Amino acid sequence: MTDPTHRAATEGTAPMNTLVRDRYLGDAVATGSPQTLLVRLYERLVVDLHGAEAAIAERRLDVANELLCHAQDILDELRGTLRLDAWAGAPALGQLYDFCRTELVQANLGKDAGRTAAVRGLLEPLRDAWREAAASLASVTGTSLSA
Repeated sequence: MTDPTHRAATEGTAPMNTLVRDRYLGDAVATGSPQTLLVRLYERLVVDLHGAEAAIAERRLDVANELLCHAQDILDELRGTLRLDAWAGAPALGQLYDFCRTELVQANLGKDAGRTAAVRGLLEPLRDAWREAAASLASVTGTSLSA
C-alpha cells in the first residue's frame, strides 16, 4: 500500500530513508501477532480518514484522494481476511466494511469531509474495541502489543 503521508513528509530526503523505513515496516508486519496487525490496520485507517478530512478542508484534493484510496485498501484487507464462519457477528462486520468502503468512494468522488467523518465515527469505536481486546489478550498471554 502506498503511504502518501510518509511520501509528503520525506520529499526531498535521501532515498535511504525510504529504504530503511520500508524495511522496518516490513519487519514489523512479518513479526507482528495477528491482533497487533489488526490494531495497526485500524489505527492507520483512522489516521487516513483524519488526514483526508483535513486535506479536503484545505482543498489538497490529490492528498485527500490518496488517503481515501488507502483507507479503502485497508477496508478491503480487513474484509478479505474476515472469517465469516468464525463468530456470529462476522457477517455484520463484513457488511459494515462494505458500507464504509462504499461511503468512502462516494466521499472521494464528492470530496465530502462530512461523509468521511461519518465513516470515521463508525470505525473509531471498533478500533478502540479491537485495541482493548488485543491488550486484554496480551495481558493474559504475557505478550506485548508492540511485538
